[in-house]
Amino acid sequence: MAGLQIVAFLSGLVGLGAIIGATVSNEWRATSRASSVITATWVLQGLWKNCAGNAIGALHCRPHHTIFGLEGSLGCWSLSRPLVGKDYIQACRGLMIAAVCLGFFGCVSALVGMKCTKIGGSDQSKTKTTCFAGINFVLGGLCSIAACSLYAHRITSEFFNPFIIDQKYELGAALFIGWAGGILCILGGFVLCSSITESFSKSHSQANCVYKGAPSHSHITSITRVPAQAANPRPSAANSNASRAQYFDKNAYV
Repeated sequence: MAGLQIVAFLSGLVGLGAIIGATVSNEWRATSRASSVITATWVLQGLWKNCAGNAIGALHCRPHHTIFGLEGSLGCWSLSRPLVGKDYIQACRGLMIAAVCLGFFGCVSALVGMKCTKIGGSDQSKTKTTCFAGINFVLGGLCSIAACSLYAHRITSEFFNPFIIDQKYELGAALFIGWAGGILCILGGFVLCSSITESFSKSHSQANCVYKGAPSHSHITSITRVPAQAANPRPSAANSNASRAQYFDKNAYV
């Protein structure tokens, strides 16, 4: 049980590292213009910066505009229309930040709730803490996968749209890292929750065995005591008086 929880914790920790790396990466989408090897240029875009590099090795980055300066900010977004302009960037930022926070809380809770650690209080409280850690890992992984899927959907829709004649981008490495991190977090969370269910089933079976064993013991003792009481009946008062009279009658004839 403890070994399974350690594996789940390591899976969630690696997934959290991948999510953090994807969040700060500038390779969410990329494109290249290479007329020759010497004049090749790359354009990279992330959640926070736009970067451009060339074959010489020079890389220049500039941050995105502020939230209020982005085209089509979240303040104008509603459920009646899809995400337009830069709305998806803001949504992906929020989802990735939520994934990082949930993964961090999941790691701390898993450290406290694992059976191999000596902190966290009683076994019942450690079980609840471990379950809380598993739920945080699962939610963090879902947020990361949702953010990467939303960004990838935007890229593919623009790439295959024949009416867009601007520069088109492809999927960047950060998307795959975010997907992998989300899957690892979800796996770690499910393993932690499954370890909790196994411990609950074991404790329930032990309680049933103790409950069933107690009546059988009392039943046996009651059965063994009844013949002992029946074998030595207490004589009544009439029988005792008759025996005494016979005894005195024999002495009288003597």
